[in-house]
Amino acid sequence: MAKPGKGRKKPKAGLIPPISRRMFITSASAAAAGAALVGAGLLYNRARMRRKKLARPKETELKVGFIGTGSQGRNLILASVNIPGVRFTAIADIWPYHQQYAANILKEYGMPVSTYADYQDMLSREKLDAVIIATPDWVHAEQAISCMKAGVHVYCEKEMATTIEDCRRMVRTARDTRKLLQIGHQRRSNPRYLHSLGMIEKDNLLGRITHTFGQWNRVAPLDLGWPKKHALGPDLLKRYGYDTMERFRNWRWYRKFSSGPIADLGSHQVDIFSWFLKARPSAVLATGGKDFPGKREWYDNVMAIYEYRIPERGEVPAHDVRGFYQVLNSTSHGGYYETFMGTDGSLVISEDPRTGFLYREVAAEKKDWEDEAEKVKSMDRDAIALKVGASFRLDGKEDPQKLKAEEDLRKPVHQPHLENFFDAIRHGTKLTCPASEAFRTAVPILKTNEAAAAGCRIALKPEDYAI
Repeated sequence: MAKPGKGRKKPKAGLIPPISRRMFITSASAAAAGAALVGAGLLYNRARMRRKKLARPKETELKVGFIGTGSQGRNLILASVNIPGVRFTAIADIWPYHQQYAANILKEYGMPVSTYADYQDMLSREKLDAVIIATPDWVHAEQAISCMKAGVHVYCEKEMATTIEDCRRMVRTARDTRKLLQIGHQRRSNPRYLHSLGMIEKDNLLGRITHTFGQWNRVAPLDLGWPKKHALGPDLLKRYGYDTMERFRNWRWYRKFSSGPIADLGSHQVDIFSWFLKARPSAVLATGGKDFPGKREWYDNVMAIYEYRIPERGEVPAHDVRGFYQVLNSTSHGGYYETFMGTDGSLVISEDPRTGFLYREVAAEKKDWEDEAEKVKSMDRDAIALKVGASFRLDGKEDPQKLKAEEDLRKPVHQPHLENFFDAIRHGTKLTCPASEAFRTAVPILKTNEAAAAGCRIALKPEDYAI
């Protein structure tokens, strides 16, 4: 492929070359391997691309505590243990079984930890720089606020809390204490999504976006179960707000402890709608139901329509966008992904690296790279499989930003988001999902349950988003 020459401007260092420079030429075999969303330079100098780790300076060690070491907590632990300069020194969980499980993992990585049942004991006895919270949603606000008031930076899983007012209190506490509060919408640090947003904004690949769609379908277990010999006693359960071991283990299905699957899963993807559209929902219409009989209190399926009013931007007039979202727990058909549909094309993207396609409309003005881009069949249409990661700019020099994108794609999905949090503590790096931003997703998510309960459309006013 030709190198830039006379009459062709070289891109500035660190910037993605424009789409018109044939960024999407992709082999069918690579597409079949399932790559998704991609940086430009790889397609110019693919044969010269070298996969190598970025050189990292030695980092000042951060002492980190952990609250809530269940399955998601352990995912975050495993995503953190290879981050330079991060050392876990203490963990807190009300269940000794969880404590020991996580302590054994960390010991294998050379990080022996002190264990606590009560996180307040951990805060009072340990000198910590940061805490990661992965407990049931209903205690997020109390724990995050206590940590920040104790002078500790916080990474908290989503959903922020089970009420809008508690979410608001978390944001205010972060502001008042000047402590960082990162919320676990990890797609905001994912190179696949960052690059997609860049393509939409800078290269206008989709034209005017008119609709969005998202889904997360899975077959969820009715009962997680637990080793009977490790069951918590009734007095200990009561002390921490649970009445039975079954409700403690299956807290996601009970209204006291969570906001249901629309918060557990849907908040990730509705967050992407608002992020890419740069707008907040002005209304939500929703319905929900239970496909399975039994003890579950929350809907196991929810379908919602979000309304967005997009203001005038440049040559694009003000217009409306509607986004449909569904979360089903009775079938895994279709998995999880998001789609952005516009007048010139559609983009399908997922945290799953096997899913990522661009569909161009026949009537759209053709980009100069389209004829050379090899097409693949997807949903009986010609599509361009997208990949992320490029090592070289057009001038042949390595680009550290693209090298980092390549490296991040090989990491556990939560790791880049955690790295962003720790970099913000050390170097003042901007958080990719601070609490103030996550709050604007929590509001429509929690209002979705209200709309589903009432079976109606609920308008979201500016004051609903006020902090």
